[in-house]
Amino acid sequence: MREMEKAKERYDAIPVPEELYVRVQKEIEKSSVGKKIRDKERTGYPGKRAGILAAAAAMILFVTALNTNTAFAREISEIPVLGAVARIFTFRSYVEESDDLKVSVEIPSLEMIAEETNGLADSVNQEIHTLCEQYADEAVKRAEEYKKAFLETGGTQEEWEAHNIEIKVFYEMKSQTEDFLSFAVSGTENWTSAYSETRYYNIDLKSEKLVTLEDMLGEDYITIVNTDIQRQIQSREESGEVFFSPEEGGFTGISDDVKFYMNEAGNPVIVFEKYEIAPGSAGEVEFEIEGNDDGEQAVTEKPSQEEEQKKQETSESTAGYEDNFAVDSEAAVGELH
Repeated sequence: MREMEKAKERYDAIPVPEELYVRVQKEIEKSSVGKKIRDKERTGYPGKRAGILAAAAAMILFVTALNTNTAFAREISEIPVLGAVARIFTFRSYVEESDDLKVSVEIPSLEMIAEETNGLADSVNQEIHTLCEQYADEAVKRAEEYKKAFLETGGTQEEWEAHNIEIKVFYEMKSQTEDFLSFAVSGTENWTSAYSETRYYNIDLKSEKLVTLEDMLGEDYITIVNTDIQRQIQSREESGEVFFSPEEGGFTGISDDVKFYMNEAGNPVIVFEKYEIAPGSAGEVEFEIEGNDDGEQAVTEKPSQEEEQKKQETSESTAGYEDNFAVDSEAAVGELH
């Protein structure tokens, strides 16, 4: 109980963002509360007092939202209030536990406060909520099928319980800046990695939309990303990291649905799942596509072997030779005529 009181005290102290205050105040003016305030103003109620009441009502609505939902109060993220106001909070959280199975689920929800977001938050939330519930249900079924097969092939109930099967559905903030809000929603099962799933959501807070790699890197984003990843793989291999070769199923180029998130620096980070391009010991493999000072992606293409050889031959042929008889070609042609 004391923990809840502390949580309430912490979040009671969160300042109300100016954009949020303005938006709530507008809604109040449309409501019956706003009507009563305007009525009092028309009957001579001091304008200053009416403004105070409106501000108080806005504060009450905001604080109530924070404290009537304990999960919200516990998980609310403080996002810089620039562009669209946005935050991620725990919409639903539950744990189901039996003698041989534990399921823990945290479903996030995106909240955006802006004049127009074209239903972005609603569509994202619907997708997230469906994804989380579906993953949890399917994971439980997989665990039940695994248990049945385990017992049918000679395993005992005690041995099964020792597996401590656990299913998790959770989310993780990746970055929260003035420009982007980026987070991941994941589902995992501790007895197998084959069904682990992570989905990334990258919100452009300036344009209030989901951002794509093309938005960040331009039409040539596939070439830019492929070149940079190949460069990074070569560099990391030289440092001792191990990657699968293309023949072994390693990196050959990104797909249209490649996973990525935005980091605090505002750069896209490409994510490959465990075993996708490297041994399982490497876990998930990430590549940050960095930008230079001009805002363009810093990608340097490595010269081909033929170009390197040609360059070397030219260098050798001209080594120690200085041309002191260079003649302007146009002048030479004029002399001949």
